[in-house]
Amino acid sequence: MKLPEKATKPTMYFIGVTTSKSSIMKIFPAWAKALGLGDVEIKGIDVEIHAPPEKYRSILRHIKDDPLSLGALVTTHKIDMYNACADMFDYLDPYALSFGELSSISKKGKNILAHAKDPVTAGMAMDDFIPAFHWKGGGKQACILGAGGSALAIAAYLADEKWGDNVPSRINITNRSANRLAESVKRLSTIRVPISFHLCPSIDLNDRIVRNMPEGSLVVNATGLGKDRPGSPLSDNCIFPKNALIWEINYRGSLEFMHQAIKQQKERNLIIEDGWNYFVYGWTEVIAEVFNIKISKSEMQKCKEIAVEYR
Repeated sequence: MKLPEKATKPTMYFIGVTTSKSSIMKIFPAWAKALGLGDVEIKGIDVEIHAPPEKYRSILRHIKDDPLSLGALVTTHKIDMYNACADMFDYLDPYALSFGELSSISKKGKNILAHAKDPVTAGMAMDDFIPAFHWKGGGKQACILGAGGSALAIAAYLADEKWGDNVPSRINITNRSANRLAESVKRLSTIRVPISFHLCPSIDLNDRIVRNMPEGSLVVNATGLGKDRPGSPLSDNCIFPKNALIWEINYRGSLEFMHQAIKQQKERNLIIEDGWNYFVYGWTEVIAEVFNIKISKSEMQKCKEIAVEYR
């Protein structure tokens, strides 16, 4: 990891693993122009997965101490950044505190703020492809492969009280790490929908759970596999439930999980969604926070149109 030089213009950072490969590096200048942000810049900071805490703290110190470093979006490191730096923030929003992760770093005066935007942006993305009243009747379940920040946000949104009884009959969360799964049990202890946690250190265990989901269930790849690291949480022999909703929350990378679903799409009548809208909503929410602006509906539509040009 290499820390950036002192910023010479208002700068937003992207803290990830392979930031130069992200479409945001091309999209951001066009968005900045459309949103009237002026002469601003985006810089990527690549950090290895599960880096030592001091690396995360040094990044935050740089942002905090540099007047023109305005904030950052955090992807893969949401939980590790929170664990390493929670004591350095002047404000942590309720979602960050509830889920123990952060995706947005911003400043307000001399204070540095952390927000967890996934519960908002994951919900916006799901609203785009999950049909209204989808969960009514039929015992449909949700299976979330992975137990990171995005997985917890997705589970919380699906069970939100605003949906009344239009919720999955059960939410299943799988993870290969016992420690991370135990943490998700703690974070989702008050969820109002029945929830099962499955320790799945091998792919065949994930296969078994997905194969046994009822028709019309939602299956989500929230593991990160297929983006920064190649692979899928499922084997090529896994059979998806009929009429299922399949959500690959990544939009770039090898995307093996999504290709596995595409092979079965016609036979199993699958609705398949990638992570593009999630990407757009995630970035625009954090940009608004970092630059202290409100993005109108018309501006959001413009941002979507611009993003499509670079896809």
